[in-house]
Amino acid sequence: MSDDLDLTSDSQNEFDPGAKDESIKVTGMFQEWFLDYASYVILERAVPAIEDGFKPVHRRILHSMKDLDDGRYTKVANIVGHTMQYHPHGDASIGDAIVQIGQKDILIDTQGNWGNILTGDRAAASRYIEARLSKFALDVVFNPKTTEWQISYDGRKQEPVNLPVKFPMVLAQGAEGIAVGLSTKILPHNFNELIEASIKHLEGKRFTIYPDFVTGGVVDVSNYNDGLRGGKIRVRANIEIRDKNLLVVNEIPYSTNTSTLIDSILKANEKGKIKIKKIEDNTSSEVEILIHLPNNISPDKTIDALFAFTNCEVSISPLSCVIIDDKPHFLGVSELLRRSTDNTVRLLKSELQIKLGELEEQWHFASLEKIFIEKRIYRDIEEEETWEGVIEAINLGLQPHIKHLKRKITRDDITRLTEIKIKRISKFDLDKAEQKIEALEGEIQSVKHDLEHLIDYSINYFKNLKEKYGAGKERKTKIQLFEDIEATKVIMRNTKLYVNRSEGFVGTSMKKEEYVTDCSDIDDIICFTEDGTMMVTKVEDKTFIAKNIIYVGIFKKKDKRTIYNLIYRDGKAGYNYMKRFAVTSITRDRAYNVGKDKPGTKLLYFSANPNGEAELVTVFLRQKKGLKRLKFDIDFSDLAIKGRNVKGNLVSKMPIKSVEIKEEGVSTLKPRKIWFDETVRRLNVDERGELLGAFRGEDRLLIIRQNGIVKTIIPELTTRFENDVIVIEKWNPKKPISAIYWEGEKERFYVKRFLIEQPDKEELIITDHPNSQLEVVSTDYMPRIEIEYKKARGKERKENDTVNVEEFIAVKGIKAQGNQLTSENVKQIDVLDPLPYEEETPDAEGDDTDEVKPGNNQSSLFD
Repeated sequence: MSDDLDLTSDSQNEFDPGAKDESIKVTGMFQEWFLDYASYVILERAVPAIEDGFKPVHRRILHSMKDLDDGRYTKVANIVGHTMQYHPHGDASIGDAIVQIGQKDILIDTQGNWGNILTGDRAAASRYIEARLSKFALDVVFNPKTTEWQISYDGRKQEPVNLPVKFPMVLAQGAEGIAVGLSTKILPHNFNELIEASIKHLEGKRFTIYPDFVTGGVVDVSNYNDGLRGGKIRVRANIEIRDKNLLVVNEIPYSTNTSTLIDSILKANEKGKIKIKKIEDNTSSEVEILIHLPNNISPDKTIDALFAFTNCEVSISPLSCVIIDDKPHFLGVSELLRRSTDNTVRLLKSELQIKLGELEEQWHFASLEKIFIEKRIYRDIEEEETWEGVIEAINLGLQPHIKHLKRKITRDDITRLTEIKIKRISKFDLDKAEQKIEALEGEIQSVKHDLEHLIDYSINYFKNLKEKYGAGKERKTKIQLFEDIEATKVIMRNTKLYVNRSEGFVGTSMKKEEYVTDCSDIDDIICFTEDGTMMVTKVEDKTFIAKNIIYVGIFKKKDKRTIYNLIYRDGKAGYNYMKRFAVTSITRDRAYNVGKDKPGTKLLYFSANPNGEAELVTVFLRQKKGLKRLKFDIDFSDLAIKGRNVKGNLVSKMPIKSVEIKEEGVSTLKPRKIWFDETVRRLNVDERGELLGAFRGEDRLLIIRQNGIVKTIIPELTTRFENDVIVIEKWNPKKPISAIYWEGEKERFYVKRFLIEQPDKEELIITDHPNSQLEVVSTDYMPRIEIEYKKARGKERKENDTVNVEEFIAVKGIKAQGNQLTSENVKQIDVLDPLPYEEETPDAEGDDTDEVKPGNNQSSLFD
């Protein structure tokens, strides 16, 4: 595009036929007007200043509220009207900005219906709601003595260039704005944490700050990047399992509300990504969304699906941009806090210097007044007839007595002395005057001390702020690492997959064809055809693979446990081979051949085994002259699992007539090792956290919670664990569990030992009295405890007792109350090292071999 653009005025020619064509050059408009507009939007509307953390509209609102402040509530409509004296924009934008400040509950005390950030309800009209400055705002935002002033837009008023805010306000409130060519998104942070970080900065210590949201929820800040470009946080709703058919959302992610959250859940349900029965919104002052689940739907899996497919999890990309010296700068939140804290120190120093000057002036005049009255200098002016004579007489009278003063006497000082009333002179009390001077001298020394120890003074300032205003401002958003949720593992199988084997088509719309399995619209499927072709493709309405499909199934990425066993003929007259392999990764929609891609290759036998089973098959050969053995058995367990590209082991050089399965196989895979990651409170097979053991299909996890609930579960990677879980380990059905608990009704400690007889049942191992609580639990064979007793009044304290729990009480039923531990008053119970015990090791338990003995059949652990 040319820099000079000519625009001919057609309208002028239309109304004035005789006029000549005129061209208007707009180069200057692009260079000057657009830049002026962009600068105006950036500086005056969208981006906050670093000095006080306010955009101009917020600064003018607060200044107007200070103008109107009389301690009482003021109609927001009046505040809007008053602000328009300073802000050259519409009343609607000012009213919205006031509501935004009020909803953050830091600078404004509100009265009336100010809307609900949880539900998204708007505030009432400005004529119905009222506001006043909070005590915090009055303490930290305003000080006319340290404020720099400028003329308002119409030249009639004085307004602050920046407010002297002594707090990192931009980080406490957050800021968001879209300008021309840039934007800003500074997330809100916790009030008390900002104060603690400011103190650490002043002490020369390192600090880290993370966002905190009034809506609560859970946040993963591992990629926060200090709030700079490229960073990202993930925020989740807090979802609890109330029972197996009911989920409760009691905290929601920042930037959402209950209406948008429920809409996203309903849309996901309509699309079949999740399955819910109904949803209720009971939100008022606190969030409560009830999600009712149908029977036989896993609540753990549903929670993961809610995070994957709804607004129960949102990603937010921060972008910290502020105005410094009339230019936008991108600074991390740590640097913003440092600069804000340093600015607070400068303001505190300025306030102290102003206060020191005022105190010295008070001391100076109090000293002059004392001299003037005590030395009766006022009598020297009785005979003076002119004003200059009066001034001179007082000056001469003071000279012998002013050597201790800290500055020279000015004409203004003498003028003030002449304004002292006779009544005050007559009631002058020398002792009180000296006491006042001494008090001023004490205050002066105190201010000087604070100036000399400015950092300590600033630290105390922040500590006082926290003590005065920090109550009730504890962190609301929990910080936690999130596990990655694979959508294909948690999505509901909401449609059906069909296949036409002979013609080679698969899809969800072929309802007259053979049904294969339930699937979802984001699944991948894997297909094998008779000629040895293998392909992975996305689920569609109808897709052509190749003719003569022999297997179709759901494909899982990185699945090392699904093993494909096959026997194939390599080419039209080639030899016959067998192979075993897993398919962990593949290029979608690309055809692969299980052999060497020779014409005439054919699969003679095929099986897909979800847990690496290896069956026994019988091979029948075609009759041929001189061939004595026409059939023989092959055990796939004798064959190692290798890559899909290997040729395999030779079965026979003779033509094979057919292959038939003779005996179902058992798994040849190792028991699966499972870890528990305390950070995300999830199981994994990626070696994160604590190793729980090697698990076969029938093995279970023992779970004991602080509230006394005991259960065992089949370990699944989608299981979510409560925060009060105190025992999580591989369950040994023959190993007793020992528990010591406080019995609420009898107010005594009881001991019990028991075995879990109903693995699928969740049971309470303490009494149901509201004051009963679990004290100690042990899964050792021979646990020991030490009892420390309280000292009884008038008696010596009883010596500590050591108790062998295995000898103290026999193994009883899980419902048994147990035996009383002691009748004495117990101060503390400590767990000691258990006594040695040789545990019987089950056959092949946790073994790392590649083969498993027959009879130890293992089903799939994780679907």
